[in-house]
Amino acid sequence: MTYSRCLSAVLLLGAAAFFVQAQPPVQPLPGQAQNPQRPPDNANQGQPAPAVPRELPQDAIRPNYVLGPNDQVLIRAPEVEEINEKPFRIDAEGNINLPLLGRVRAGGMTVQELEADIVRRLREYVREPQVIITVVQFRSEPVFFVGDFKNPGIYPLQGRRTLVEMLTAIGGLQPNASRHIKVTRRDEYGPIPLPNAVEDPEKKVSTVEISMGSLRENVNPAEDILLQPYDVISVERAELVYLNGEVARVGAIELGERDSISVSQALTQSGGLARDAVSTKVRVLRPIENTNRRAEIDINVKRVFEGKDNDFPLLPNDLLYVPKSNKRTIWTTIGTLAVQNLPLIIVSVLR
Repeated sequence: MTYSRCLSAVLLLGAAAFFVQAQPPVQPLPGQAQNPQRPPDNANQGQPAPAVPRELPQDAIRPNYVLGPNDQVLIRAPEVEEINEKPFRIDAEGNINLPLLGRVRAGGMTVQELEADIVRRLREYVREPQVIITVVQFRSEPVFFVGDFKNPGIYPLQGRRTLVEMLTAIGGLQPNASRHIKVTRRDEYGPIPLPNAVEDPEKKVSTVEISMGSLRENVNPAEDILLQPYDVISVERAELVYLNGEVARVGAIELGERDSISVSQALTQSGGLARDAVSTKVRVLRPIENTNRRAEIDINVKRVFEGKDNDFPLLPNDLLYVPKSNKRTIWTTIGTLAVQNLPLIIVSVLR
């Protein structure tokens, strides 16, 4: 076999290996759908936004609401007609008087604890009692904290309490929570007194978004609003942008209190471009609302780093993809195959 034939064989082997090893242009992040949509307003891992309750939903009171004097509860126990579908008020000493059972301690217990206690007591009369308790009247009017707070739940609004006071009382936000909170108020308590508040005549509520940063730094004291009965204060999980492809660390970056992060900042936080990155053909894949598709936006990161182009802002749920150099892959593959087969080539030439 001549030297030119050996070289041609090596080149063919290299090209074949490249096409076998070629990767698809975009790989979804672990745990991410192929065509993710922009997350909805409530991010408690993909749940729909909470509606403002006209009647207190049963599940909402369960996390940490502690019963007390003057709370009124409705007990549903289908097998026990004497107490089924009847309201009972907790007296000043924290007890309720129930037919069959007599005085039952309720003050200081959560709804679930009281249910379990009544079930235990009813087993003397019913084999498998079923008890569901609903709070139908509060000792004081409540406010609702929903989402990624350290202690979400329903809290009694006793006296004039401001937003900051209540946030402090419940322990503030979880570390991975967004730094923007939303306040929703019923129309009967008047609109939220902030210029950026939005009124919804159909739902009969007003809403406003408030930055935790401005609250903490007291940038706008008016944002520390007085809370009203049945206000809903909600916070989502922090919004993210994603990086994939030829970057040092594939993953997600939290926006925190920012509305966006630039491409150069995101790449810097992810450790920069990998060795085989094509910096001139970076793409931003941006979700198209109400669809499963993403729009492609081409970015020449090389020109951005050289100061020749403006930096580009990444918005929540954007995916920044950095492609791999095909030329480098071809020559790397050929070089590897050539080194591996060098002894065979030398023997063939010497023959």
